[in-house]
Amino acid sequence: MRIDETLLNEAKAYAARNGRSLNSVMEDALRQLINRSTEVAERPRVELITSTAEPGYQTWVQRRLDAGEKLEHIVYDLDDEERYPELFHAPR
Repeated sequence: MRIDETLLNEAKAYAARNGRSLNSVMEDALRQLINRSTEVAERPRVELITSTAEPGYQTWVQRRLDAGEKLEHIVYDLDDEERYPELFHAPR
């Protein structure tokens, strides 16, 4: 078996730092690799939820963009609205 010299030196240093033999470190690494591939094969398939929304901006944002406002200014207004809702929403 041929192992990259840098990787081998790192494994030896790891073994020495942890008071283990190089052999036990290599065995553990192989076990983890094999177990990980088995776990991945047994993992259930994940279904991703996709949005049905139409692409683009909300209508009120698009109106402001069409009127010549920059998106960054609209975003600043949103931030202000969150901090100072009383300035943006009058009581009904």
